[in-house]
Amino acid sequence: MKSTELDHLAAAATAREEAWGFGQEEAAVPMAILQTAAAAAPAILLSKNVEIGPSPSSNRVLLSGPERSSFWGCEALHREGTSGAQTVRSEGTARRRSTSARSVELMIRATAAVSSETSTGVRTALVRIGTRGSPLALAQAYQTRDKLKGAHPELAEEGALEIVIIKTTGDKILNQPLADIGGKGLFTKEIDDALLGGSIDIAVHSMKDVPTYLPEGTILPCNLPREDVRDAFICPGYSSLAELPAGSVVGTASLRRQSQLLNKYPSLKCVNFRGNVQTRLRKLNEGTVQATLLALAGLKRLDMTQHITSILSIEEMLPAIAQGAIGIACRTDDNKMVDYLSSLNHEDTRLAVACERSFLAALDGSCRTPIAGLAYRNEAGTCTFRGLVASPDGTRVLETSRECAFSYDDMIAAGKDAGEELKTRGGPDFFNWSR
Repeated sequence: MKSTELDHLAAAATAREEAWGFGQEEAAVPMAILQTAAAAAPAILLSKNVEIGPSPSSNRVLLSGPERSSFWGCEALHREGTSGAQTVRSEGTARRRSTSARSVELMIRATAAVSSETSTGVRTALVRIGTRGSPLALAQAYQTRDKLKGAHPELAEEGALEIVIIKTTGDKILNQPLADIGGKGLFTKEIDDALLGGSIDIAVHSMKDVPTYLPEGTILPCNLPREDVRDAFICPGYSSLAELPAGSVVGTASLRRQSQLLNKYPSLKCVNFRGNVQTRLRKLNEGTVQATLLALAGLKRLDMTQHITSILSIEEMLPAIAQGAIGIACRTDDNKMVDYLSSLNHEDTRLAVACERSFLAALDGSCRTPIAGLAYRNEAGTCTFRGLVASPDGTRVLETSRECAFSYDDMIAAGKDAGEELKTRGGPDFFNWSR
């Protein structure tokens, strides 16, 4: 994706998130986002049931109305002049005169309402790609779209692929730590339901969000090539974690990061820090916290690496299970989608993720248990696995490692064995942490 696409998606998603998180009745969105939507990105997060009106600021519009907090699920298209072959069934329009005096029409419509008209009639999408609506999730969905286009000529035709944005439980509840919300699949369940219900054909997930089991009737035949697994330290005032003064506040929503951080730097304080990447960076710059930690993979996919202060080695901070990996699921009986996705699969990533998820499954840890793990092909061509479990306050950390052949059966066995070891060493009460 182009950086302009990501900027527009990020700003719209941030406004959306603020409306959810703080119960605002109006969410201001820069007019520039709306004006350049189609040129930069086909999916901008607006609503079919949100009123558009003038704002006190000349370059902004206000989104208001009873469903203002639901504008995650729709798209806006910017048009100037003729519309070509594309038709849009619109729920509402907004008109404005641009600085160049050309008429600009913004068509607000539900995600599923677009079709591309050909000389023989209306063509529906061949593949509907389900995704969350955050800028990072959309970047991953666009990466999937582009890879499908490149691998299959019929999918490169206009209208063959459609992005469908789905709001998940984890997206709706922003004012609580993930561990307090409870349950598994906070960022996947609604997408899985849409997949099984037939409203989408494939589902794009961050693999670290996917539970160790898949819903019956679904399969995950594809992992895209893994991005950098490390974590990034971001801090306006200090160049490393070691330089932070005692009592400094670090914002993170991850118990994994919190436990490893406090284990090495017990004088620091960690606070819950939820929201998309853009929201967290804004809060950091406003002084809510002194520093934060984010996945390097996400910053790279969003083209936001300029914010990084330093990159933590895996010795400093072992990554989350499947961090940096994208998984794409489809229905078990949909052979066409299985074929499409299998063609994109990166086998080294698939095996490494399978090993790490085997470790996680053996531990059977709850969302209150800090767990980290990483499998990778070493210089000898075999698999190295490192695993860790910890107490949330970092006072107790258990680690283990394995070496095995880089093959599915061996790596599954190694991950399972490592998990069972740490489960035994931790004892029955180790995984039952309270608030």
